[in-house]
Amino acid sequence: MTISRRAKFVRWLTSKYIKGLDVPNLPVETARAQFERIAGAFLVRAMGVAVEQTQIAGVNVDWLRPKNAREDKVLLYLHGGAYVIGSPRTHRQLVSHTARAAGVVAVLPDYRLAPEHPFPAAIDDAVAVYNGLLASGFKPEDIIISGDSAGGGLSVATLLQLRHAGLPMPAAAVLLSPFLDVTGSGESATTRADRDPWFDVADLHVVAAYYCPDESEWQNPLVSPVFANVAGLPPMLIQVGDDEILLSDSTRLAKKLEAEGVAVELEVWPHMWHVFQMFIRKMPESGAAVRKIAAYIQKRFS
Repeated sequence: MTISRRAKFVRWLTSKYIKGLDVPNLPVETARAQFERIAGAFLVRAMGVAVEQTQIAGVNVDWLRPKNAREDKVLLYLHGGAYVIGSPRTHRQLVSHTARAAGVVAVLPDYRLAPEHPFPAAIDDAVAVYNGLLASGFKPEDIIISGDSAGGGLSVATLLQLRHAGLPMPAAAVLLSPFLDVTGSGESATTRADRDPWFDVADLHVVAAYYCPDESEWQNPLVSPVFANVAGLPPMLIQVGDDEILLSDSTRLAKKLEAEGVAVELEVWPHMWHVFQMFIRKMPESGAAVRKIAAYIQKRFS
């Protein structure tokens, strides 16, 4: 599989933006504002998708409602941003296109961010929203949880917390370049270090310290779900780029899931980088990936 010319351009351009963002060395508020500006410049919500801002269990959320979407199924999407930056606004394009393609509504919680609200605040918010959806009438099989990067790690941590509490699992999970190991111990941290256009391995420990200041907790499965016992988790689709330092997070989780008999589909996309799906309508690879995600959602909701 070769990379398209448009993807080559997006890769080059976004590398300039992301490396300039420099989250580890900027004041948090500055990094957040810059990320919002970047998202506003690149990313536009899908047409025909309405936004409704409400609260669930005290957490601010965005509801994305595609025209003619079924209202009895919901995609619970947890945005990425290293647990430090990002918001429903930065992820409306990706999630709106996914929801529209799948024909379902989506909800994006504005969960609390570190360092003001370190671990486990984000997990508490995600669990509260899930329980709020159940309380509003959705059945577990009506919900799919999804997230990219830190949102992918948060998705798995939320599932672990639900399991620990004896609560029912959602129908499935969809993970995009999940950040599952804040210790950066996977082999791709080395083997993909020269190929990743966005991230340096040293940055992982900086954001890890924001999210979980107690380094002795970094291998806690709720902080780094790659170290978890994954028995009893729901089926999963994992998409990850072959050129990202977090590749091993996905491959290790997939192996654990397979060993426990959990149905898992792992897609490693050649030449792609971290959360390349974000650039739907900017490059064909992103559109193809989102269509696969939508098909998976439809299959699990059928």
